Amino acid sequence: MTDAKEVPAPLLVRRLAEELKKIEAIRPPPWARFVRTGAHTERAPLQPDWWYVRSASVLRKVYIRGPVGISRLAQEYGGRRDRGSAPYHAVSGSRSVAQEIVHQLERSGLLVPVKQRGRRLSPAGQSLLHKASREILSQLAQGNPALRKYL
Repeated sequence: MTDAKEVPAPLLVRRLAEELKKIEAIRPPPWARFVRTGAHTERAPLQPDWWYVRSASVLRKVYIRGPVGISRLAQEYGGRRDRGSAPYHAVSGSRSVAQEIVHQLERSGLLVPVKQRGRRLSPAGQSLLHKASREILSQLAQGNPALRKYL
């Protein structure tokens, strides 16, 4: 069985973002056009579909690291804070963005809460990831016949 860890992450995240656009429960909130994704960024994201890409990335990270909480997800999407002439320091990403995405993924049935530990993937979420990774691997196998043995 094809695993989400066996395919390139950028291809998987893009494919999952396209699948998440079809789910009604996952929509960017009105403030998503203006929000910065953390204290380390200067502007809001420029991609029009960044909400779906981030949601897909969260889904993949919960699969790989899960169960995981909101604070840990915010740290995953953090970066280096420019403090002028002082040295850079690591800062967390936006917790409100992470929390809203996790809540939307829960409402869509892709994540389930784990008491005192955070969230993990539901069987529907695992199915979505496995299906997307299998499609990607089959496309990659068309160009490279050596990958057919992993299908």
